[in-house]
Amino acid sequence: MNTKGATTSSAGGTDGASDSSSAAKRNSKKPKYSRFTQQELPACKPILTPGWVITTFIFVGVIFIPIGLASLFASERVVEIVYRYDEGCIPTNYSDQKLAYIQNSTTNKTCTRSLIVPKQMKRPVYVYYQLDNFYQNHRRYVKSRSDKQLRSRASESDTSTCDPEGTTPDNSPIVPCGLIAWSLFNDTYGFLVNNKTLKVSKRNIAWKSDQEHKFGSDVYPKNFQSGGLIGGAKLNASIPLSEQADLIVWMRTAAFPTFRKLYGKIEKDLEANENVTVVIQNNYNTYSFGGKKKLVLSTTSWIGGKNDFLGVAYLTVGGLCLFLAISFILVYVVKPRPLGDPSFLSWNRNPSGV
Repeated sequence: MNTKGATTSSAGGTDGASDSSSAAKRNSKKPKYSRFTQQELPACKPILTPGWVITTFIFVGVIFIPIGLASLFASERVVEIVYRYDEGCIPTNYSDQKLAYIQNSTTNKTCTRSLIVPKQMKRPVYVYYQLDNFYQNHRRYVKSRSDKQLRSRASESDTSTCDPEGTTPDNSPIVPCGLIAWSLFNDTYGFLVNNKTLKVSKRNIAWKSDQEHKFGSDVYPKNFQSGGLIGGAKLNASIPLSEQADLIVWMRTAAFPTFRKLYGKIEKDLEANENVTVVIQNNYNTYSFGGKKKLVLSTTSWIGGKNDFLGVAYLTVGGLCLFLAISFILVYVVKPRPLGDPSFLSWNRNPSGV
């Protein structure tokens, strides 16, 4: 009886251990064995010999330095005129009351300045306005818009994300709504050369994808800048948003507090030493937050506008690579070290890596 009981108990214990082992296997998170999960697939495992390292550095340096020089030369060929006018266009009697001047609707905001063209500027000459210390990337500012409303007339009442410029006091929707549209830049520029007016074209200054997909051709301004506090420019209520180029350019918010936005294009060559008269309507308020306003006239090259950073970056990386290559060559010549035998590496002794 005791023997049978012991046998039965032993068998029961074995069965229990077997069941617990099976359950542990079922609950295990260990992946099923494969060469992929164990990282045993064939792979490229190069040996960085001095020859390979030196050759790589020389190759990068030889490629980067010419690109850097070409970029710098292209940037130098760009002719650019930058004129800050926010301070120069303040009358002397308002020099200590700039904010009062810009907020007073009765003061004369017209400002005439002369610019000298340093070199020939071939058309098109791009006209930009530059703002400093203007944080278009502020979270609440960026979110204060309604993309649905901008795209479709059917979503005219979708102003839930536009506070505090979503609706009028009688709850009528503002189109376009939000702080971005409300603060639309409203300075204007006129140009004259030899008493002849230069036309500033607004054609193709906005992204085509924005005009076709983000701003609807059936959406018209409504109740815009109709409140007591005017933020910026007003819009023509008879022109759809898809054709309001200045608004479309402004609504593409900048990532940094100093930015330029395209105002228009002058489709005429400007000769060297030519005198360009600029008539500025100084309407936009940057004085309340210590901002700056600049007018920029610029040509372009194959890398875009004037930008020395790209060329300097390529030259720096290329020069550093050549310096490292020369240093490694000197070290290799002065104090050479014998290489180890690659046949002793684990993946050469056993391709599976085990």
